[in-house]
Order: sequence, then C-alpha cells, then structure tokens
Amino acid sequence: MKYSSKLQSGRWLKRYKRFFLDVETEEGVLTIHCPNTGSMKNCGAEGDLVWYSLSDNPKRKLPGTSEIVQVASGHKIGINTHLANKLIKEAVENKVISELTDFSHWKSEVKVGNSRIDLRGQNDAGEFCYVEVKSMTLLESDGLGCFPDAVTERGQKHLKELTELVQSGVHAALVFCVQHTGIERAAPADHIDPEYGRLLREAIKAGVKVLAYQVEFTEDSAEIVKGLPLEVS
Repeated sequence: MKYSSKLQSGRWLKRYKRFFLDVETEEGVLTIHCPNTGSMKNCGAEGDLVWYSLSDNPKRKLPGTSEIVQVASGHKIGINTHLANKLIKEAVENKVISELTDFSHWKSEVKVGNSRIDLRGQNDAGEFCYVEVKSMTLLESDGLGCFPDAVTERGQKHLKELTELVQSGVHAALVFCVQHTGIERAAPADHIDPEYGRLLREAIKAGVKVLAYQVEFTEDSAEIVKGLPLEVS
C-alpha cells in the first residue's frame, strides 16, 4: 500500500484531546490529526520521530495525518489505525495470508444483522468468510505484542459476533494487523481487558480463526509481510 503523498517528518511534542498531535518541524510546531482511538500505550513520547502525510484539501481543519512513529528503540509503529483494514484487504487479495487463500471476491464493510463486518470473502463453493481486523501496536516485553491497549467493549462485541457466525455454520476470522516492527508474537492483553481474552479463547474453541500478521514500513509504503505466532494459553 502506497501512501497518498510523500511522508514528512518531525519530532513528537505532545498528543492531546485524543486526536491532536503536535510535532516540531523545520518550519515550527505543526498540529496534525492522530487517527487512533486507542490509548497508544508505549507508542510515542516527546522527541520520537514522526512521519506524517499532508493533504491539499482546503476544507480540512488539520493539514496533516500522523502515520508512523519511530521510538527510541528504533522500531517503527503505524499509528494510523484506519489503514489496518486496507492493509489486510490488500493482503488477502494478494494471497499473502495463507489461512485465507481459499477465499476471494473480498468486500469491505459488509452488513451482518445490525452490525458491519470489516471484510467478507467467498470461496469456490459459494461459502462466505467474515473477517474482523484489529490493529495491534502495544509491545509489552521481549517481543510480545498485546491487544487491546485499553478495555474495549466494542472489541468484545465483535468477538461475540464472530463466534455466533461460526456457530451458525459460517467461516469467520479475526486478524490482528501488527503495526509494530518490534512485535514477534501476539497475545490477548489479559492484564488490560481480561474479558476480551476470555471471549477470544471462546471464539477460538468455537472455530474462529485468530491470526496475527505483521506490517513492514518504508518511506512511502506499508505492507503485510509475514504471520506471527499467537499465544493464547
């Protein structure tokens, strides 16, 4: 996936009101949009390098969007959670996610009951596979990545919906889009949201495929490159 414009860089000053991020650039302090609803725990601190895109849309209140942070360890973190769905859709369409290669004709934001599921594919037998995507950015220790970084009732609801789908005879999967280059394996954040961890394990037992795939970043692109092991014991 190519970014819509060449990324600019600056230094992290502060994040506030959740969606505002001040960065220090050569021209001075610039306030940009931070498209991330999570806590962004361990995802940036004052002085970290920030890459951001600029928009030429005159109607925008903020001219830029934060895309990547490079933290003190040197690892890169994709903090634009809106890109997770695009990255996973591109990956399934390009047959990068081996567990889902039987499915094609992928569609986004498909309505199921009173909800919308991120992706839906179909195999040659006409069977559907529904996929929910979650952006994982929290690196806790020793290469262990966790989700969520804050209690998520919405995420719990999605797990229940996926479980109900497989119980009704439909294929379903949850894919963690790992947007942190330091994460080597993935797990539920039981210490943050134990209910999410419980529901994730129930979903796996019911037959929901739970996968983790890592993103690689360059100066002008991001793409899914490899699967990561999942730890749910």
